[in-house]
Amino acid sequence: MTGGRPGPRRLADGALVLASAVGTALLLDLAGVPSAALFGGLVAGLVRGLAGRTALDVPRAGTAAAQAVIAVSIGALVDLDTLAAIGGDWLPVLLVTVATLLLTVGAGLLLRLQPGISPVTGAFAMIAGGASGITAMARELGADDRMVAVLQYLRVLLIVVLMPVVATAVYGADPGAGTAASAPAAPGWPAGLAFTAACALVGVPLARLVRLPVPALLGPLLVAAAADLSGLSRGAEVPAVVEAAAFLLVGLQVGLRFTVASLRTVGRALPLALAIIVGLVLACAGLGLVLSAATGVSRLDAYLATTPGGLYAVLATATGTGADATFVLAVQVLRLFVMLLAAPLVARRLRPRPG
Repeated sequence: MTGGRPGPRRLADGALVLASAVGTALLLDLAGVPSAALFGGLVAGLVRGLAGRTALDVPRAGTAAAQAVIAVSIGALVDLDTLAAIGGDWLPVLLVTVATLLLTVGAGLLLRLQPGISPVTGAFAMIAGGASGITAMARELGADDRMVAVLQYLRVLLIVVLMPVVATAVYGADPGAGTAASAPAAPGWPAGLAFTAACALVGVPLARLVRLPVPALLGPLLVAAAADLSGLSRGAEVPAVVEAAAFLLVGLQVGLRFTVASLRTVGRALPLALAIIVGLVLACAGLGLVLSAATGVSRLDAYLATTPGGLYAVLATATGTGADATFVLAVQVLRLFVMLLAAPLVARRLRPRPG
């Protein structure tokens, strides 16, 4: 977990940080914290970054592998049945998705009111959808991944806490109306591991060949989606342990780069960021009303479909309240892909030009 040729002392240092990250992630998982592996790595890396006398970093190969695993995990969410749920409503769904992208980028630009936050960092911190993917690609695209990680998951945490309350109190959802959906049995972990490795080994060189930005993430993402849509994946998914390890490495990479100065910058930005996040959540709820009027789906379905983050919590609420979980998933997955594929274009537009 270092650049160059590591000595025994640095290897021991890296092993200790890694063990601390695993332990912290397990404790957070027991406490029910979402994205426990990423937060575990973030906390352990932050403590080491602030307390250590020498810099420590995740090797580039480890970062690329983590990006690829997260990409395959996201790509595997796509299937024909899910996309078919949008049906004839694809145009209003697409327009609301684009409006969400513009809204979140605009919200991110408001963060420039806080000194020390660049336009691309502000935009990445507020882009709604694929928090793990956005965090994983942030540093490579010129954003401050420390600020991006904290504010992305602050929004997710706020949504996870408030969404069930809003769904019940505002939209009249009945928490006992739903039934647990019986998902088709997926192949075992060997098939999932082979699927993950194949998507990474094909996707990364292919992305480099066509000069895609962030090839370690976008290449495997598109290959996994294509394999799922074509049926080649046969329902294979990234093994849970491998996915957790990827999140852990991304959290470590971000946490290890924290300094006292950067921590102060994040702390100073939190009040403004929280106000912007609340405004963003309300604006996305407004887009949900537009989607409901345009498609005829219930207001609850449209609200859950346009909630800016917390995909798995959204699906849990949808299935538990009797909402149309398939429609909600389809809209959320479409937005997730739009956000991740648009992120490099947003970064290119907002980064300062040379000279």
